[in-house]
Formats: sequence, C-alpha cells, structure tokens
Amino acid sequence: MLGIMRKYKQSIIIKAVFSIIVLSFVGTIFLIWGEGGEGLKGSGYAVKVNGEKIAYDDYLKNYENAKNSIRQIYGQPVTPEIEKQLNLRKTTLDNLINTTLVRQEAKKMGIKVSDEEMVDAISKMPYFQKDGVFDKKLYEQVLSMNHLTPSNFENSIRQDLIVSKAGKSIADKVTLTEQDLLQHFKKTNDKIELQFISIAPADVRNSVTVTDEELNAYLQQHAKEYMTREEIKLSFLLLTPAKLLPKLSVSNDEIQTYYQKNIDRYQGKDGILPLEAVKERVKGDALTFKAAKQAYEQVAIALNKNLAANDLLAAARMLDVPVSETPLFSQQNIPAALAGESDVIKKAFATKQGELGGPLETQKGVYLFKVTARNPSIVPPLAKVRSEIEKKVIDQKSFELARKKAEEALQKMQKGEYSGTLQTTGIFSYSGQGKIPSIGTSRDAMEAAMLLKPATPVAKTPFSINGRWYAMRLKERIEADSAGFQKEKENIRRILLPRKQQEAQEAWLKGLRDKAKIVINPALTTD
Repeated sequence: MLGIMRKYKQSIIIKAVFSIIVLSFVGTIFLIWGEGGEGLKGSGYAVKVNGEKIAYDDYLKNYENAKNSIRQIYGQPVTPEIEKQLNLRKTTLDNLINTTLVRQEAKKMGIKVSDEEMVDAISKMPYFQKDGVFDKKLYEQVLSMNHLTPSNFENSIRQDLIVSKAGKSIADKVTLTEQDLLQHFKKTNDKIELQFISIAPADVRNSVTVTDEELNAYLQQHAKEYMTREEIKLSFLLLTPAKLLPKLSVSNDEIQTYYQKNIDRYQGKDGILPLEAVKERVKGDALTFKAAKQAYEQVAIALNKNLAANDLLAAARMLDVPVSETPLFSQQNIPAALAGESDVIKKAFATKQGELGGPLETQKGVYLFKVTARNPSIVPPLAKVRSEIEKKVIDQKSFELARKKAEEALQKMQKGEYSGTLQTTGIFSYSGQGKIPSIGTSRDAMEAAMLLKPATPVAKTPFSINGRWYAMRLKERIEADSAGFQKEKENIRRILLPRKQQEAQEAWLKGLRDKAKIVINPALTTD
C-alpha cells in the first residue's frame, strides 16, 4: 500500500482516498477534493466561510491526515521542526478555506457532476483496478481499510470533480496572443547589459536619527515580542507514597485482588505466571499502589479541611511534611525542586494567587501548593529595552532611507538627469533562477530587467537584493534572431499556457478570498 501511495502521490486518486491536504500554494487548490459533506459533528468550528461553518473536527481530521500523508510519502516522521517549516496548521486551514470558496463559487456558476461522471472517474482510478479493470470488491476493501463508506467517498469525489471543473473553467478562458509568445521568446533569448547603482542601509545609517516617540511607537507595535514572562512564587508540600509504606500492610485477599486486576503484568515465557510464583512481587506492587492511593486521599482530606483559610502550613502539619518555597520563576526557567514536574507547573500558573491548588499526583507523589506571589506578563518600560529597540528602529529607518535614495536615483535616470557613477553587469541572458551578474539573485529583478527596452530603459521600482537596494537601467539589448521565434513558437505556447492558466486561477481564487467573509476561530490563531 505504501508503495502505491508513493507511486501515485501526485494523483488526485490518493489525495481523495487519504484526504491529503496539498502542501503548496493556492494554485494547486484545483487538484484537491472539496470538504463538501457535513463532516464530523464537533462542538465548535475552525472557520466560517461566508457563513458556512467548517467544523473544528474536520480541521483536526485534515491536519492529522496531512501529517500522516507526509510521513507515508516521504518515509520519515513529521517532527515539530518540519511541521513548523511547512507551516502545516496554516496550510491545512488555508486549503479548507480555499476549497470551500471554490465549491461555493462553483455552485453559483451552476457547475454540477452527474452520477455517470462520478462513476467514470472512480472506475479509472488505478488504486481500484485489477489487471487494468475496475474491481468492485477491491474498491470496497480499500475503502473499508481506510474507514470510508462508499457513500462518503463518492460524495468527496463528486465534490472534487466540481472543484476541478470550476478551476478548469477559469483556465479554459486563458488565451495567448502572438505578442505574448513573442515577448516570452525575447525575454528568454535576448541578451542585455544593465547599468546600476546599489545603496546599502549601512551607507546611510549615520544619517538616521530616532526619537523617543518613534521608539515607543515601535515598542507598542511589537509589544508581544517584548512582553516579560509571567513569574510566580510557590509554596508547596509533597507527600510521597514512600513515607506511608512502613506503616502499611496488605492482606492475602488484597494481594489476590490486585493480582487478578493486574494479571497482564505477570507474564512469563509460557503465559501468565501463577500467583504463588510471583507473590512477593505482587505484594510489593500492591503495597506501592495502596500507599499511592492513601497519599492522595490524605492530601485531599488535608486540602478540604484547610481550603476555607487556604492554610498550606496547617495542611503540612496534618500530613507531617515540610513546606518548600521557590523563588520567583517563569515557565521557561523552572526551579530545580520542581524539575520535570510539568503538570504541577502548568496547574500552578493557572491557579489564583493565595488559593490552594491540588491534590496533584505525579510520579514523585502528591502535591499541594499555593501561589504566594505573581508578576504578570507586561510590556516593559522603554528604558529597559531601549538599546535593543533603538537598533531595530535605526535598522528599519536605514533600510527605508536606502530604498528612498534608490527611488530618487531611478527618477533621475528616467529624466536623464542622473550624473553619478554607474556600475555595469556585463552582457547576460535570462536565468530562471534570477542570477544577475554583479548584482545577485532575484527573480523579480530578472523578470523586470528582461522587459526593459531602449524606449523604456529604466526599471519602474528599485529592488532589494541581499540587503542592498538596486536602481537599474538598460545599457544595451542584443535581440535574438526573429527566425528562431517561428521555430520555437508552439513550444513556447506549451510552456507558457499552463503558467498563465495557473496565474489566472490564483488571481480568481485571490478575488474570492478578498471579497469573502472569513471568520477564523481565535483558538487557531494562538500558540
């Protein structure tokens, strides 16, 4: 099965069967299946798209399916680092939104899929064929293995075909003129030489000054980045089962009962071991269990008796254990005494100051605690972070000043008034990677440069490349032999048409998103 998945990993078949969320940009939305059914009935929603709710359970299902699909396709686990690089949560949500928008628009367009079209699509799926022919038994078996009913799967395929038809209807409207083809030919075959100036932020940094007003404005705009970490001070007691063990015993009946309830723990090579063979071991386990249970019960009793007064010291006296104190600490800087006790830390930070928290059982024992002090997370005063913010504001203003100077140079070039020294690139041809000699790599700059002509020799905007701003103008253009265009024209059409179609689809989808009312559940936008 995994081999088949890898073989057909780019096909609509596997994406439909396994609910794969395509991990790419919006242009690929026309290749994935829509979330057209009712979905799982969760208690909340992930997002509302023009009033239509996408259930939170559907979001989770697609998110988990995306992770599973990545793992199966690429044969490696999805680590938190990989998940972050892929921005998997946002990608999942965006694909659900995009699919819903396209499906909604397809309905307005009157696009439908007949039963015959749906059946034909499924019958052609290699995943359900044996010896090149659709096999109904195999079809039902595959769906069953993936916990899908024919009805649900067929509905998803119908929705997929509707979405695909909508995308195709946009793509089919795209046409290429002779001028489009010629322009692409010239872009990829002509050779050019540029003149340019470059201005780095460091070149203008000494000209930049900042005011306290600007620094405070930056601090407020980036408040989340500078928030102090919430800190608490904790008093706590810990009752360990080991403290109670010397005073406890277990009867034969208790040993027998514990053995019966936990019999799977006592297996040998030939199966379950008889009680007599493991009686001492069972006795020790039963004692440990009894001690843990009593420790929890005793802490609970001490809590109830001292809850009204929130008196941790009185509870400690009842339990005959000491009270420990921590210094102020944050969740990122846990004191040694509570190292590894993540549940205690999480519960403590959720407890109000002055109130008792617990009982909370961990591997060490049972905790009871009180938050004795709390420093909330706040935006620090400017004085505490001034040097760091000042550097960032100067960096930002230097970058903008360098851009402004590059724009001024372009304006002078356009008027023929620029008198400064210009560097040259030497003659070069089009590079798909965007490599421009003596400048650097920028696809946007490359595309703009190759469109420059003697009649319009100056770029419309400067370009930021490797931290510097570049103002460019055409020095020379060496045109390719036009006879080559006639030979290459149809090949150019085959290359260019899919790109233009995808651009049209992306623009259409962007238009749908721009005018859509999208309400994302705030829970999905918090870390």
